[in-house]
Amino acid sequence: MRLLITLLAGLLLILQFQLWSQDGGLAQVWQLRQAVDEQQARNAELRERNEALDADVRDLKDGLEALEERARSELGMIREGEVFYQVADP
Repeated sequence: MRLLITLLAGLLLILQFQLWSQDGGLAQVWQLRQAVDEQQARNAELRERNEALDADVRDLKDGLEALEERARSELGMIREGEVFYQVADP
């Protein structure tokens, strides 16, 4: 009986060692879960950025106001009949 208990305890230790240390063990499962969580967070960020870019594209295609705003801010353009004043720091 004692030999059987010792044998089962040894077998349990071997199985626990394999569960914790070898490929496909719990340590690797935890690493993979962490990698999946990080990737999901990155995907959410990229999804938000894509939605913002999509909204910009739709605004540029549909509305002239967005196009005019961009031309004014990025290219420094003005409307016909407007006067442009530039104030220089002394």
